[in-house]
Amino acid sequence: MSRIGKMPIKIQAGVKVDIKGQSVKVEGPKGKLSHELPHGIVAKADKENITISVGENADVKGQALWGLSRTLVYNMVHGVSQGFTKELDIVGVGYRASMKGQVLSMTLGYSHPVDFTLPQGIAGKVDANTHITVTGADKELVGRVAAKIRGFKEPEPYQGNGVRYTNETIIRKQGKA
Repeated sequence: MSRIGKMPIKIQAGVKVDIKGQSVKVEGPKGKLSHELPHGIVAKADKENITISVGENADVKGQALWGLSRTLVYNMVHGVSQGFTKELDIVGVGYRASMKGQVLSMTLGYSHPVDFTLPQGIAGKVDANTHITVTGADKELVGRVAAKIRGFKEPEPYQGNGVRYTNETIIRKQGKA
């Protein structure tokens, strides 16, 4: 029995939920999201709660995916009502970023600027040329885009130069000296 799976999901104001078979669609002020539940997982919604349960014909795999399915649906409800945010900092002499529409352009010490087009459903903002904020309704997509931006120039351990998450701690190494 999953402790997470049996908790009901509260439907927040302004969020509409549509459940048809294994398909769960959630719509709110920040956008629309949909998810296909695995075989053996059943979702039911009333006016204020969504409950995820294991169906009668579920196998062991269905039991294992119960808590995950509940968390994914919860993230959808939270995302369309409040959204998710990841923040990154650019550290290094001459390193900076700028936004032009949906294109994030970064100067990261390479011989050329790095241009990255943000996918649909993701909004980006650059503050003070060195602080990037990635926001969106889909938690997985926000995390994947932030990881991709960080991957263009990961922080190096000697001076800490590169792109890092705002709350990330870089373990520094001592130089040869």
